[in-house]
Amino acid sequence: MVHCFEKGSAKLRSAVETTYALIVNPAAGGGRSLRILPEVERAFDEMRMVFRVERTRSKEHGMDLALGAVYSREVPVVMSGDGLIGAVGGVLAGTGSPMGIIPGGRGNDLARGLGIPTDPTAAVEAVAAGNTVALDVGVANGERFLGIASVGFDSEANRIANASRLSGNTVYAWAALRALAGWKPQRFSLVERGVQTRFTGYTVAVANNGVYGGGMNMAPSADPCDGLLDVITVGEVGRLRFLLNLPKVFRGTHVDGENVKSWQTSVVEVSAGRPMTVYADGDPLTELPARIRVLPGALPVIVPGELP
Repeated sequence: MVHCFEKGSAKLRSAVETTYALIVNPAAGGGRSLRILPEVERAFDEMRMVFRVERTRSKEHGMDLALGAVYSREVPVVMSGDGLIGAVGGVLAGTGSPMGIIPGGRGNDLARGLGIPTDPTAAVEAVAAGNTVALDVGVANGERFLGIASVGFDSEANRIANASRLSGNTVYAWAALRALAGWKPQRFSLVERGVQTRFTGYTVAVANNGVYGGGMNMAPSADPCDGLLDVITVGEVGRLRFLLNLPKVFRGTHVDGENVKSWQTSVVEVSAGRPMTVYADGDPLTELPARIRVLPGALPVIVPGELP
C-alpha cells in the first residue's frame, strides 16, 4: 500500500453534486469492462450519482473523451486496464481535474497499488466518497506514465504477454518464462547528475507506483506521492537462479538480493547496448535512450480511505 495519505488528501464535492463521465474501454481485460458495466451502472444509480457512459474506440479517443469531460466540468472515471488509465492520467496531469478509476483490465496494477478494490460496486463507492491524493506522474522522452517504466527482460516479457490471448494474471508468469528462455544479459548505462554508471544484467525499472505485471511488487518502497522515482536494476545472474528468485518479486523481497540495486531519483537517463523499447502501464511507451523524470503531485486521483 502506498503512503499518499500520510502526506494529506483532499475531498471532492458531494457525489450527488458532481457529474461523472464513465469512460469504458470495451476491449480491456478481454471484455471484462463490458461484463461488469451493468453492475457499475447499477451502483452509480443506487448512489444517485449523475453520470454518462462513453465507450472508447482507441487510446487516443479515450484521452480526448477525458479532456472533453474536464472541459464540461465533469469528473472522468476510467474503467479499463492500466494502459488507458495511464494514458488518461498522463493527459489530465496539470489540469487540476481529479480522475476516478474502476479496475476493468487484466493486471489492474495501478489500482492495486492505490488500494482501489477490483469489486465493481466497492470501486464505485470509493469514487462516491471522493477522497483524492496528489499523484506523481512519470515522463519518459515526453511520454507520461503512472506506474513503472521498465526496459530489458521486463519489457520483453510485457511484449509477450500483450501478444498472448491468455486471460488472468497467469499470463504474466507465462510470459516471464517465455522471455527467460531466449534472454541474454544486456549492457545498460544510467546517467544521473552527470555521473554515468554501467552494468550488465536483466532490467532497469523506474517506478512511480511499485506494482506491475499482475501483482509483481517490483519496487516495494515506491510511493507515487513522494515526488521521487524509485530505480531498480537487476544485474547479471544465471537463468536458474533468476528463475528461482522470480516468486520473490511478488513479495517484494527480491530487492534484498545482491544482484539487485535500488535508489531514488527525480531524473535519470537510460540507454543500452542495443535498441530497446521502454514499456509502462502495460504498453510500449518510448525507445531508448530515454530521459525519465517526475512531475510531483501533478494528478489528483480518487482513492479509498478516510481523510486523516
